[in-house]
Amino acid sequence: LLGTGSCYQQVKRVLHTAVPDCLHGREKETGIIRQFLREHVCGHRPGSLYISGAPGTGKTAVVSHVLRDCKDELVGSKTLVLNCMALGSPHGIFPAVAQQLGLPAATGREGLRRLEKHLTAQGPMVLLVLDELDQLESKGQDVLYTLFEWPQLPGARLVLVGLANTLDLTHRSLARLRACPASGPQVLHFPPYTREQLTVILQERLGQV
Repeated sequence: LLGTGSCYQQVKRVLHTAVPDCLHGREKETGIIRQFLREHVCGHRPGSLYISGAPGTGKTAVVSHVLRDCKDELVGSKTLVLNCMALGSPHGIFPAVAQQLGLPAATGREGLRRLEKHLTAQGPMVLLVLDELDQLESKGQDVLYTLFEWPQLPGARLVLVGLANTLDLTHRSLARLRACPASGPQVLHFPPYTREQLTVILQERLGQV
């Protein structure tokens, strides 16, 4: 139907591009995330951002797009991007972060202490982006609480950005964070694309072929 095999391959390629040059229908969300990074990472202010939305609403693509666009601005900081789906268990996030920071891998309380000491010591800001954050839900939510409380530690230099499909994770599972709104995570929700937005996206992608 599409003529030649090469045309089919081109269509397949443009429709499967994870981070396109232009993200239609997500201008508002892109601006909010970019502003958050500028205020917190570039402004040396620890903090956290919780991004929610159903699968396919563009969360990962927008964050990747902003990180790419702000690369020069973030050059003085250290950026870590981890997909929590790849972890064996929720507690596996701590040795994974330690490895990315170049610290000796340690589990349990000793590993946590070492991480917290590193993230509250003098040094460049650390931007930690955790995709598929839902995977870190655990009994008592101790893993999620630990992560979101890190930016609140005295002397912290961590900025945390978490992406999850669960729309109410912070309200349902992290009630303790809501008790102190000033230090809790900023929340950004990605609504589903409208039919009109999907049409524009398809037309823009196919226009590249």
